[in-house]
Parts: sequence; structure tokens; C-alpha cells
Amino acid sequence: MWWLYLDESGDLGFDFVNTKPSEFFTICILATSHRSSDIAFGRSVKRTLRRKLNPPSRRKRLVDELKGTSTEQPVKEYAWRQIQDKTFGIYSITLNKRRVYPQLAEQKQRVYNYVARLVIDQIPFERAEGGVKLVIDRSKGKKGVWEFNQYVERQLQGRIDPDVPLEILHEDSRRWPGLQWADLFAWGLFRKYERRDTEWYTVFQGKVLYDEQYL
Repeated sequence: MWWLYLDESGDLGFDFVNTKPSEFFTICILATSHRSSDIAFGRSVKRTLRRKLNPPSRRKRLVDELKGTSTEQPVKEYAWRQIQDKTFGIYSITLNKRRVYPQLAEQKQRVYNYVARLVIDQIPFERAEGGVKLVIDRSKGKKGVWEFNQYVERQLQGRIDPDVPLEILHEDSRRWPGLQWADLFAWGLFRKYERRDTEWYTVFQGKVLYDEQYL
């Protein structure tokens, strides 16, 4: 069984005159074919929330997930130490938004799906056995979900054995620790391009199997 978690960092705004969108947009996939690694994602998130962000002294739970934008570096590193020896890989592509054709800038869903496909292309699905579960952070409406699923399924039809089931889920990241890790990694990769800030990226870069800029 393969588990893949997809998240993004940055935004898909293209109006650099009247607003201040990000210069880059990153899509990241966290992938593992080891059940023990997937279990470790969950345990590490649960332990970090309990011990670092929601200690017993607090009367109520204040933080319910790890986020790249809000989790402090020492907490990220604490969580990381709990999974650093597990088997998994990180695949990512970062889009230089200023180089996107103006006519495509109006088709954000198309841009998102295309960049996601470029990342998916780097994963060796030909070796997948037992099943493939791709989990995406829920952010799209019904039409967007259908378009994304159809697009990805078409791209993978020739790469996954017909006997290997493919499941695509759009879920709340609070319920999926793997998505929270994908968010943390996506943020670190995004910051490397957007701010030239590699503090967090250098911690996990040994697990990065693919990291390229597009355009």
C-alpha cells in the first residue's frame, strides 16, 4: 500500500499590481509505502500537540494541528526527530508565478492541476503494489474535486497496474497527520524560494527526492 499526502504553500494570485500575492507557489507530496512510517506520522503529530502545544496545564486544547506557517521552529524540529529515521520521500515543484502566461493566470484550477501533475509524474507508480491512496487537503468545491480527480486518474491510468486500486480523497488536515506533515514540508520548500529562508528546509532536505522550480 502506498500513502501519498499532497498540500501546497503560497497562493495562486497573479495581480502583482494591485495586491501582494506570493512570487512562488509550491505543491508538495509526502509519499511512503511503509505502514510503520504512516503510523509514525500520526504518533509524532499527536505527541507534539500534547507535549509542546497543548500541555496538561492548559484547561482546554488550543492547537489542533501542526501548520508550517504557525508552528515554531523548535516545535517543528521536535516533531521531526520522531520521524527522521522512517522511510518516506518528499517530492515538490515550485511555480515561478511571474512567468505564467497571462491567459493561464485566469485559470487557477488548471494551473493547480497541472503543477500537481508535474509532481505526481516524479513518483514511481509503476512499482506500486497493494493500492495507492492519495490524500489532498480539502480546499476545492465539488466541481474542482471532480476535475482534479479526473485529471489525475487519466494521467495515472498508464502507470498503475489495473489491479492496483487508486483512491483519491479530499480531507480535513486536522484528521490526517500525513497532511499536516505535507503542509510543514511544503512551507519549508516554499520559504526556500520565496524568502531564501532555508532554516526549516535544511532540517528535512535529506528526505527530499525531487525539488525543482517550474518556469
